[in-house]
Amino acid sequence: MTPIVPDWSISSDIVGVLMTVRSGGVSSGPYGDVSGKCGLNLGLHVGDSPHNVMANRSLLLDHVPSEPAWLTQVHGTDVVDAARVANASQADASIATQRGTVCAIMTADCLPVLLADAYGRVVGAAHAGWRGLAGGVLEHTVERMRKAGGEELHAWLGPAIGPEQFEVGEDVLQAFTAKDATAIDAFRPIAGRSGKYLADIYRLARQILAAQGVMHVAGGDFCTVTDAERFYSYRRDGFTGRMAALIWLR
Repeated sequence: MTPIVPDWSISSDIVGVLMTVRSGGVSSGPYGDVSGKCGLNLGLHVGDSPHNVMANRSLLLDHVPSEPAWLTQVHGTDVVDAARVANASQADASIATQRGTVCAIMTADCLPVLLADAYGRVVGAAHAGWRGLAGGVLEHTVERMRKAGGEELHAWLGPAIGPEQFEVGEDVLQAFTAKDATAIDAFRPIAGRSGKYLADIYRLARQILAAQGVMHVAGGDFCTVTDAERFYSYRRDGFTGRMAALIWLR
């Protein structure tokens, strides 16, 4: 496997981070790469062979210091300690203060957000689909990281559905503008389609992070829907695999 390594302002000497892509594993069919072979699907819940998923996860272990703290993601806002994830696996974000503990988020259009304290005290990972974003998953993750000693937080926005592909309805717009009127700037009306908009999930995440005082934000220039070569996309394909965004303290 050849993962994406984020280009951001955190030193690789103190924080390890990577984002998997759809190729480089053993899954096939809708869970494969763009040719239907050699897919690196990491999700056990999407219909792929459990044997293939576990083989893919074994390949991932060559790139991380320990078994990732896999979550049961429910589009919510709960944040857990990755070192204790077995006791509270249903969550959409995790943090880690112990070196070598790997936070992990799986996605296939939703936005993965990785965060780190510049001084190597704490890292975090959040699954930020629109429901989680509107509900406060980033605010909760930042709060937990600061309580754990994080001061100068930096963020990386991983591959998600791009602003030219994310068609939403009035309910999504209202969910964001009800909590922050400036969120309207992230929505563009679709001509001739009343109540339909193109939403920029990256801009929404940046607005929320800025409101929390997180000003160092990198990434946000991907589109899972249009880049079929590299990324799984639920909106594009329906049945598909899951990629993972991972972060840990060295």
